[in-house]
Amino acid sequence: MRKLLTALAFALGALLFSAPAHADEQPVYTGLLSRVAVSGYDPVAYFTDGRPVRGTTQFRATHQGYEYRFASAEHLAAFRANPARYLPQYGGYCAWAVSQGYTASADPTNWRIVDGRLYLNYNDEIQRRWEQNIPGHIREANANWPSVLSR
Repeated sequence: MRKLLTALAFALGALLFSAPAHADEQPVYTGLLSRVAVSGYDPVAYFTDGRPVRGTTQFRATHQGYEYRFASAEHLAAFRANPARYLPQYGGYCAWAVSQGYTASADPTNWRIVDGRLYLNYNDEIQRRWEQNIPGHIREANANWPSVLSR
């Protein structure tokens, strides 16, 4: 029995960690083995509350195969009425990283709304770097997106 469990654990590990070196990224950033976008934060709250707010499983919607969570029924209804208005740019990947030609995770507490669009960044330092030239970084990221997903 122990040999069987060891063999199963090895096989599972091989499956989980045997992705090709240049595997395509998913179009929406989620944590490992997750389908929850924006790390469970409410994408509508950035626009209505002016701050990141955790969503709950009580108010959730699936959009293009990814789960989005909301802090209230009103936010859920607003998202359902117009998802494109609230979705973070670049699938919720770090906006600065995309401007540099690669993808990186994003911390939903590092954010900015620019021209009615939500941008997320990796951490405080990267957020400051991105803010030094927001229009330029957006221009570069737009040129790199979505081809950066397959690099």
